[in-house]
Amino acid sequence: MVVYVDLLFLINLLIDGALLLVTAWTLKTVYRLWRIAAAAALGALYVVLLFFPNPSFLFSFGAKALVSLAMLAIAFGYGGLGRYLRHLGAFYLVNFAVAGGIFALSYLLMSSDGLMAGILFSRLGGMPFSSGLLGVLLCCFLWLFYRLFQSSRTRQQLSARLAEVRIELGGHAYSCAGLVDTGNQLYDPLTRTPVMIIEAAEWKDVIPETWIKQIRSSEADRIITAIGEGDYPFQDRLRLVPYRGVNRGTQFLLALKPDLVTVRYEEQEWETSRVLVGLDGGRLSRDGSYRAILHPKLLEA
Repeated sequence: MVVYVDLLFLINLLIDGALLLVTAWTLKTVYRLWRIAAAAALGALYVVLLFFPNPSFLFSFGAKALVSLAMLAIAFGYGGLGRYLRHLGAFYLVNFAVAGGIFALSYLLMSSDGLMAGILFSRLGGMPFSSGLLGVLLCCFLWLFYRLFQSSRTRQQLSARLAEVRIELGGHAYSCAGLVDTGNQLYDPLTRTPVMIIEAAEWKDVIPETWIKQIRSSEADRIITAIGEGDYPFQDRLRLVPYRGVNRGTQFLLALKPDLVTVRYEEQEWETSRVLVGLDGGRLSRDGSYRAILHPKLLEA
C-alpha cells in the first residue's frame, strides 16, 4: 500500500480547519485565521504520525484527548474554564455530528445483509457498542447539544448589549467592553451622579495594590479614612458611594471621578464627564466578555 503523506496531511489539515471554523461559528466566537490554521496543522501532524514507528501510548485515549485540548487552546485560547469548556463541548459535538453523518451515509450505501448485521451491534475501534449503550450516549449528546445551544443563545443576547467604553483619568486611558445594564440604578446620593462599575484589577497600573486588596475585602471605607497619611493618587477624585448588596446590609463602593467617559453603542457615540467609575473587587463576567457595567444614563449624555 502506498500512502502519500503530503496528501494525507493536507486533507486532514482542511478537515480539522473546517471543524474548528464550524465550532467558532456555532459559538459566535471571534477567531484569528492563523490560530485556526496552527491548530489544524497540529491535528493533521498527529494523524501523519500513525504511519511512522512511534510509542503506542501516543495513540491512546489520553494522548488523543490531550491533542484535542491543545488544538482548542491554540485555536481559541483559554479565556477561563467556562469559555474553554464551551469550546470543548462544541468541538466534540461538531465532530460527532460529522462522524454520525458519515456513519449514516455508509449505512445508506450498504447492502441489506450488511445493514442487518450492523443494526444491533457494531465494533468501533475494538470497543463493542450495544444498542442500549448507544441509546444512553445519544441522550447524553442531545442534552449536551441543548445546553450548548442555550448557552450560545444567551451569549448572543448578551453580545447585543455590549458597548465599547473608553475612560480617561489623569492622563491615563483605558478601553474595554461594557454591558449596558438597564437595571443599574446606582447614583451618588449627594450629587445624583450615575455610577458605572469596572473591575478594579484592570486599574492595577494606576491605583495602589493595597487598594485592590481592601476593595476585595469590602474595606473601601478605610481607603477614604486613610487619605492624608500617605501620597495617595487621585485624592481629589475619590468618592465613597453607599449601596445595598443582595442579601447584605449597606456597603461602600470606592469610585473615581474621570475626566471623560466615551461610550460607543449601536454605531452611536456618547461622551460625558458627569459619571463616577466604581471599582469592583471581583470579576464581572466569568468568561471576560465584558469588564464594565454601564449605567443607562450614559446613553443619554
